[in-house]
Amino acid sequence: MLRVESLNKRFGGIHAVCDLDLEIEQGTITGLIGPNGAGKTTLFNLIAGELAPTSGRIIYQGENIAGLPTHEMFHRGIVRTFQIPQEFARMTVLENLMVVPPHQPGEHVFNNWFAAKRVRAREASVRAAADALAFLSLSQLKHERAGNLSGGQKKLLELGRTMMTEAKLVLLDEPGAGVNPTLLGKLRDMIARLRDERGYTFCVIEHDMDLIASLCHPVIVLSEGRLLTQGSMAAVRSNAQVLDAYLGGDAGDAGDKAVAGGPA
Repeated sequence: MLRVESLNKRFGGIHAVCDLDLEIEQGTITGLIGPNGAGKTTLFNLIAGELAPTSGRIIYQGENIAGLPTHEMFHRGIVRTFQIPQEFARMTVLENLMVVPPHQPGEHVFNNWFAAKRVRAREASVRAAADALAFLSLSQLKHERAGNLSGGQKKLLELGRTMMTEAKLVLLDEPGAGVNPTLLGKLRDMIARLRDERGYTFCVIEHDMDLIASLCHPVIVLSEGRLLTQGSMAAVRSNAQVLDAYLGGDAGDAGDKAVAGGPA
């Protein structure tokens, strides 16, 4: 689905992404891991159109999309979530979902006067889709302001907003961060269901190695903006280069523990 070729991003003297080549296959849940500063979020920002690359190509479904703006990526089916949720805090959960679908005629002021019937029909269909919150375990909170949700509930809401799009490739930035174990299990199950039932392709940045191991295949490891290795989680966990990248030296048993789900 997506191929990165010789991708580079510099911020002055900092080479955040360096001659990177990787692929994300359609229908996979691909894990993207690496130590802090490895270039993971920068890569997401390049794919999602928040940053333009210094050089290189991003091939999405056969088209070079490098440098296209975020809204163009959205209309091509590339959506993302954030490590820190970006909800509309003063709007309700239901309203946060309803604002997402594109091409709503009510967004144009004159349509509300001269095409009111079409506006109402589209709004009713959007509301019906957004109201199906049982999937998110948020039905009882649909009239609650999004800013009042817990951190885990906000992550569920972010995932729900991807469901309101015609998404094809979903970039999840640390979906497990700050989420309690119960909600984390629900989040994991929902990601798997969206892949199986809606055909989404996911790429997941995550530091919780247990979540990566239970959800992702393959796993891609970045270090200092470069591809370090990729493969199954079992192969990644046993790779000495990966352990050195996380701990900066002879990893030993401590390295195994870190990549298996410890603080690294």
